[in-house]
Amino acid sequence: MPLIHLTTFIEAPIERVFDLSRSVDLHKKSMQKFGEEPINGKINGLMNEGDEVTWKAKHLFKNRILRVKLTALKRPHSFTDEQLQGDFRLMKHEHVFKPIENGTIMIDLFQFETGYGFFGRMLNQFYLANYMRTLLEERNKIIKQAAETNQWKNFLT
Repeated sequence: MPLIHLTTFIEAPIERVFDLSRSVDLHKKSMQKFGEEPINGKINGLMNEGDEVTWKAKHLFKNRILRVKLTALKRPHSFTDEQLQGDFRLMKHEHVFKPIENGTIMIDLFQFETGYGFFGRMLNQFYLANYMRTLLEERNKIIKQAAETNQWKNFLT
């Protein structure tokens, strides 16, 4: 099962980075080029433990639906979201936040499994892992940009 591990330094307080990371509105902005839209559940604001959101987007030349639930939350240090419905056999995204003297270290641990036996494992290894890494890096870039500028106020007030 592929595991994507990203570490991002953000020059902002841990609470701000934590809240921006669970903002439905900021997630939507970070995935604009894929037309990602929340269509059911928590469709704006901040996700809290137990909240679900269903996303509609175009990825890999196909319209897709992904329903996720925020299954654990320890403010401001971590939260986890997991797929309830979608194309993955399994998807779990752990978000970890560590305060440091001049900001926050944000860590993403993203696990996924597609199924489809040998073909699925090859797809994961040679294409999908890079695709998902790129999506997460783009999302983190938008979180960093918002947290380090006054843009964060647009997503947390």
